[in-house]
Amino acid sequence: MTVISSNLGASSLVPTFTDRLRSPLTKAHIHTLQINLGKRCNLACSHCHVEAGPKRTEELTEEVCQQLIQLIQKHPEIQVIDLTGGAPEMLYGFRPLVEAARQANKTVIVRSNLTIYFEPGFEDLPKYCADKQVRIVASLPCYLSDNVDKMRGHGVYDSSIRALQKLTELGYGSQPQLVLDLVYNPPLPTQEKQFRLTPNQISLEQDYKTFLQEKFSIQFNHLLTITNLPIGRTGQFLKRQDLYGKYLQFLSDHFNSETVEGLMCRHQLSVDYQGQIYDCDFNQMAEVPALNQQGNPLTVANLLASDRLDLISTIQTRDYCYGCTAGSGSSCGGALL
Repeated sequence: MTVISSNLGASSLVPTFTDRLRSPLTKAHIHTLQINLGKRCNLACSHCHVEAGPKRTEELTEEVCQQLIQLIQKHPEIQVIDLTGGAPEMLYGFRPLVEAARQANKTVIVRSNLTIYFEPGFEDLPKYCADKQVRIVASLPCYLSDNVDKMRGHGVYDSSIRALQKLTELGYGSQPQLVLDLVYNPPLPTQEKQFRLTPNQISLEQDYKTFLQEKFSIQFNHLLTITNLPIGRTGQFLKRQDLYGKYLQFLSDHFNSETVEGLMCRHQLSVDYQGQIYDCDFNQMAEVPALNQQGNPLTVANLLASDRLDLISTIQTRDYCYGCTAGSGSSCGGALL
């Protein structure tokens, strides 16, 4: 058992995630390479687990970019290149990685905040992504303006709607090769009675589609519901509200063992802008590195030298992993069940 005492009033007694599983969480076949290109972003969203923003300077280096391109070219088993940030489109390596991955016939995902399309120098991004058939996963934590602007900043909703209209005009959401998915995050709670798991993904998707089509003529493919994990700015917010321990208890109370088989960390490698390897993006932000069978951290250079992707057997878990296994589960691909 772990005592979570969040300097926040009452302590919470929560079993460690490892204890709850009763056996180590292990890697399966690796098919996805998720690359965080850095922490610079034109927004500073209140729920951002990366703590990205305009004042951050961390960014992919040319050396690591070239190593990643080699990795993409050498390993046909990697089917998906998932680019995130920060705002990945504004960071070094974005276009070289997109082009290397598409030349290798891999699916490319970019996790976009949409507003980047209106920043000087980035106006061509919608057309570029359409030309390269990049799958866009875009943050829109609600289909109503007030909730979006509270989480992401004043005016973000209107910019996001204009961006989605541009993408619809290009064929996103209607042409099979142009996939556009939206991401829902619950509002951050200010009191315990506001704790929520994500709603039913299928029914909420229909609500989004009806509203956005009727009001703005926007089309998209899927809605992905993602639980707020108590790390990064979400964790800081919960601590300021004296809710951190209680929220972790809430997630633990809703643990669903049926979600474990589909956890994203089992099938992916997460890479940071320095070329260090993690089991998932959340571990990356919590600075919990993936370990090889000898207990040593790994880098992209290690993977290239070994010519193998399966150097990790046991996934590093922490108590925030309850966020991915609560209710219907949560991953970068939305609900697991």
